[in-house]
Amino acid sequence: MKCIVTGATGHIGNVLVKELFHSGHHVKAICIPKDRTDFIESYAEIVYGNILDYPFLIQELQDVDVVFHLAGIVEIGTGIHKLLQRVNVEGTKNVVDACIENHIPRLVYTSSVHAIPELPKGEIMREIDTFDPAMVRGMYAKTKAEATAYVLSKKDSFLDVVVVHPSGVIGPQDYKLSNVSQLFIDCLLGRLSAYVNGGYNFVDVRDVAKGMVQAALIGIRGRCYILSGHEITVKDLLDQITTASGRKPIKTKIAFWFILAMSYFAEAYYMLVKQKPLFTHYSMIVLKSNYHFSNQRAVEELHFQTRPLSETIQDTLTFIQNTYVAKTKKRYILRSKLKKKKPL
Repeated sequence: MKCIVTGATGHIGNVLVKELFHSGHHVKAICIPKDRTDFIESYAEIVYGNILDYPFLIQELQDVDVVFHLAGIVEIGTGIHKLLQRVNVEGTKNVVDACIENHIPRLVYTSSVHAIPELPKGEIMREIDTFDPAMVRGMYAKTKAEATAYVLSKKDSFLDVVVVHPSGVIGPQDYKLSNVSQLFIDCLLGRLSAYVNGGYNFVDVRDVAKGMVQAALIGIRGRCYILSGHEITVKDLLDQITTASGRKPIKTKIAFWFILAMSYFAEAYYMLVKQKPLFTHYSMIVLKSNYHFSNQRAVEELHFQTRPLSETIQDTLTFIQNTYVAKTKKRYILRSKLKKKKPL
């Protein structure tokens, strides 16, 4: 296939580019100007531009078999609402319209499980056909629901659309430091000394990439596919990270009501220190939400498979240690600090 990938330097994006390349497909990667691209340059033709620039999309989205649209903003904080709307909704509309104008055969759109309305705890959530921003919580979820609705509204046009809904993405090759990867770093550096009750559904980024390729090849027109993985509590996730890294387990539990009340102050703090926030108001709500997502349709129709979560955690730790954190004789330290040290 000749493929175009928007958001190619993101976590899923860069892994997808490599998966497509190794599967024998030709890849054009659309990246934001001045974005770091060294980790995909050997696997794709790099093109710099912005999905908010419609003439640019008309020019670049030509002569391909499938467009993978991943470009967007994943935000668990409470700010940048206008930017979320512009990129996640208006940007997606631009991509869809450019695909239709250029007669692109197929579009695979990366939505999110958050675009699916939450059911009461204990009930299993599956794919739906109608998306409404008013039915979901949080600005990120609302923008993904609105964008997904627009994508599916074009399923009866010339454009053949397929939608995938990944759950919480985790795994190696995260060069832009997602919130989950920041959790690994903070855990290794001993910055994390307590936890809250809650949990989520995590899926390996490499399994998501494979599922997306399958969606392009054999996905049914107008279908949505949940690409979920394994359910795990916050405590169990931290225990696996600390055990695999040789650190002491985190035993202190903070009351949920307290961390929820302090979450807005935490967001302000993370902005000041220029770090990815771990505990925001929205992320706390998510950790207490229903995260029972079924990937049965993807398994049956896309032959979707997920690897053991323990393998994902170990591979993520290895990547984090090789890329961001080094282990000295006494403790873990950020590699950026090692580089600043003067040679003896």
